[in-house]
Amino acid sequence: MPRKTDGIEFEIHPRPTKGEDGKPLLYVRPAKGHKKSFRELETFCNKYRGLRTGELQMVMEVIMEVVGLWLSDGYRVETPIGSFAPKLKLLGEHTDPKTIHGRDIKYAGIEFIPSKEFIEEGGRNREGYRKSQAQVGNSQMHDPEAMDEALRRSMKRGYTTIPEFMIFSGLRRDSAKTFLDSLCEGDHPRLWKVRESRRWLYFPKKDSSKE
Repeated sequence: MPRKTDGIEFEIHPRPTKGEDGKPLLYVRPAKGHKKSFRELETFCNKYRGLRTGELQMVMEVIMEVVGLWLSDGYRVETPIGSFAPKLKLLGEHTDPKTIHGRDIKYAGIEFIPSKEFIEEGGRNREGYRKSQAQVGNSQMHDPEAMDEALRRSMKRGYTTIPEFMIFSGLRRDSAKTFLDSLCEGDHPRLWKVRESRRWLYFPKKDSSKE
């Protein structure tokens, strides 16, 4: 069956909480690296929406100037794609409104609330969804076959290290160390480790039952 190549590509990541099987619950998000530049937006609008070259740039500059002016005066500005409003932050800890003055307020950015129409347009996914083929986060840590293969490939010199295992497993450093250390524990450990200078060397433990 051919692999799906259209639709929104998504990544799978583990959450801090665990399910009934003891494994982390998962969540999804759009795959990294998918982005369009303003130049691409301009080119598309010039080619398919009848805008003249530089027209979109000019409109965006005017919008940024005028909306920015109104935001600086504290207004919420409503547009077809949503509304913009200034975000404020209170400096320090206060319990009495009388102690709060203008100098205690800090500009903290811009709040954007997309319009219903913009949400509907952005959510009109015509091609469905497709799973990213890359290993993401540390979800692969709970795939025994993937971890066994990564361990085997990292043992080319008869031992492995945390950085080397990271390369083959795709795990972050703390997770790679946790996984390797877990194989050194229990009644029937698969590995044993030796400290060499600033690094740990992990060796496969011989199976005495085969001797």
